[in-house]
Amino acid sequence: MNLWQKMNKKEDPRVYENKDGHLVRSLKVKDFLALGVGTIVSASIFTLPGEVAALHTGPAVAISFILAAVAAGLVAFAYAEMAAAMPFAGSAYSWINVVFGEFWGWVAGWALLAEYFIALAFVGSGLSANFRALIAPLGIKLPAALSNAFGTNGGVIDIISLISILLVALLISHGVSRAARVENALVVLKVLAILFFIVVGLTAIKGSNFVPFIPKYRPTAHGPFGGWQGIYAGVSMIFLSYIGFDSIAANSAEAINPQKTMPRGILGSLAIAVTLFVGVSLVLIGIMPYQKYANSAEPVGLALRYAGHPIVAIVVQTIAVLGMFTALIGMSMAGSRLIYSFGRDGMLPKWLGKLNADRRPNNALWTLTVIGILLGAFFPFSMLSQLVSAGTLIAFMFVSLGIYKLRPREGKDIDDPSFKMPFYPVLPALGFLAALVVFLGLDYQAKLYAGIWFILGLLIYLGYGVHHSVLNNKK
Repeated sequence: MNLWQKMNKKEDPRVYENKDGHLVRSLKVKDFLALGVGTIVSASIFTLPGEVAALHTGPAVAISFILAAVAAGLVAFAYAEMAAAMPFAGSAYSWINVVFGEFWGWVAGWALLAEYFIALAFVGSGLSANFRALIAPLGIKLPAALSNAFGTNGGVIDIISLISILLVALLISHGVSRAARVENALVVLKVLAILFFIVVGLTAIKGSNFVPFIPKYRPTAHGPFGGWQGIYAGVSMIFLSYIGFDSIAANSAEAINPQKTMPRGILGSLAIAVTLFVGVSLVLIGIMPYQKYANSAEPVGLALRYAGHPIVAIVVQTIAVLGMFTALIGMSMAGSRLIYSFGRDGMLPKWLGKLNADRRPNNALWTLTVIGILLGAFFPFSMLSQLVSAGTLIAFMFVSLGIYKLRPREGKDIDDPSFKMPFYPVLPALGFLAALVVFLGLDYQAKLYAGIWFILGLLIYLGYGVHHSVLNNKK
């Protein structure tokens, strides 16, 4: 068998059913809704609406959120069908392995791995920064050496980020059902805080802040502002907020009745998220002129203080810090299941695909945790943030096109799912085009870093994966 044949060899779905059957199925719809909402509605809901409004859209930021949700929603339909038909660990990596072949599955999975590594480190750093800002008025200040990444502003290690990621790993290592209970409680608390902000903010809205709703277009140093050009630029920034539904699919091997659980979890969490995002963005703009949100890392707190509610601001920001743990839990669960699936298939060392005595993939979990801590502790990589979007969008394009390969096999060697992507064959193409349009809207650096990450993944595949692949070494 030559290299090209090995790259395109497809995995038998029954193999994944057998391997992943050892994982404990304990997650219900409410757990996946909490996991999705907790990951999608992370720190960005408290920061992103004001930043996008000030830089690109003005009051029309809500339109950018809706358009980004439509693009994500098209892909979410494809994810829902894939997860119902093939509830395997590793989400897009495992699915593409089955429908397109080993190499293409590796490309999709490797792209997603960038999301989990970097997002884990970023959320840890963001939690640390917000926590330190909360305790500063109490006179508690950590030394610079323990507050920043190595070599940044006198930093040696971000100790709060390290502790946060470690605590989450310890929680998950004792079982996803226990982690899900903590996640559910924190998500309810966070949603209540968001609703509290919206209710209080509605009392301070001024109609004049919405005029003109779509400002006139003009180029700026930060890119286009106003007009549909500014709204499009806002979509590219915002889309990152909606990619968390992949974290649901990555845990589908641990779902109870995945035929119903996965579509409801994926689509339901996205619907809840877009409602909350649009509500927060409209209230933010209504309270205070959008120009005042420029360079503010905490627009919700700023708006509440502007409206004369400093106590409410402290309450909401405190819950926001606690709420960031939901994103850490979601990313850690999904990323560890992806690494487990790489080890399961021999694409990375096989010990990563081993389960412990309690049938938990803790080798993969601790590998993800250590790398996430090292990234967050020692590398100031703010420029890499868009790599999260770039890598995930590549996986989204694969999954959308994968529906065309999946549909003819449903009811044959792959289960015929109870949920199917509507308006086939049009909607999968629209999902692919939506992800492509958002990808093209990313800046040059994001595409460059995505290219470098792809080359690194290609070298690992050619140097290790193709030689140790379980699929290509079967007797």
